[in-house]
Amino acid sequence: MADIITEQSESILRVVLNRPAKKNAMTSGMYVALADVFKDAAKDKRIRVVLWHGAGDSFCAGNDVEDFLKNPPGPGESPQAQLMNALINFDKPLVAAVQGAAIGGGTTMLTHCDLVYAGESAKFQMPFVNLAVVPEFGSSCTVPAMIGHIRAAELILLGLPFDAQRALDLGFVTQVVPDQKLLPTATETARTLAAKPAGALQASKRLMKRPFREQLKAAMKAENGEFSAQVRSEDAKEALTAFLEKRRPDFTRSSTSATAA
Repeated sequence: MADIITEQSESILRVVLNRPAKKNAMTSGMYVALADVFKDAAKDKRIRVVLWHGAGDSFCAGNDVEDFLKNPPGPGESPQAQLMNALINFDKPLVAAVQGAAIGGGTTMLTHCDLVYAGESAKFQMPFVNLAVVPEFGSSCTVPAMIGHIRAAELILLGLPFDAQRALDLGFVTQVVPDQKLLPTATETARTLAAKPAGALQASKRLMKRPFREQLKAAMKAENGEFSAQVRSEDAKEALTAFLEKRRPDFTRSSTSATAA
């Protein structure tokens, strides 16, 4: 079965991350497929709203580490960059329903959604520094803008996990609902949006994004360059190997030193 499932009902496109056994961890192929979904949906006049969620008990556990080690992103048009650009340029309403794990990219991708509903089971984390890499999907720009530098540093530099209620308090999500009501609640919002005048809806989203679009593109370009360098470092190799071996990484053996950009 496909790792990305789409289903159109009237003017709503439902997009499902479909690797439940892997908590919907993203492979390079999934990034490309998802980018194509959003690019096609942007051009399809029959689609007014996209509803995005994960299959099983999680939204997305971030990158599939084994696939990631085989296909580390480069500074150019990587699979991850393709999805980032598709999300930046997507002007139709994007509604997400998040349950269980939303880790790494599973958190940062949500910063491009317009309404995010979290089930009570939702758990968020941006553990990029813990894995010896840097934030992605423009989150080095969007997260401090959303919640301020001090709280962003707690989440990005310390890589601390946070639950659905904390996500609500910080402004990461629109509403927290019981898990059994999560998809019905998000679906009802998607239907409400789909009933509104499409031209005014999309123009309003473009206007809200306009002051930050170029800043976000610049942030993503800078992140991609730093990410592609850091992911090839000895620290990153140790962190990712330790993750697969289920042990604590030892960064004291590394000769890698941080340099200013």
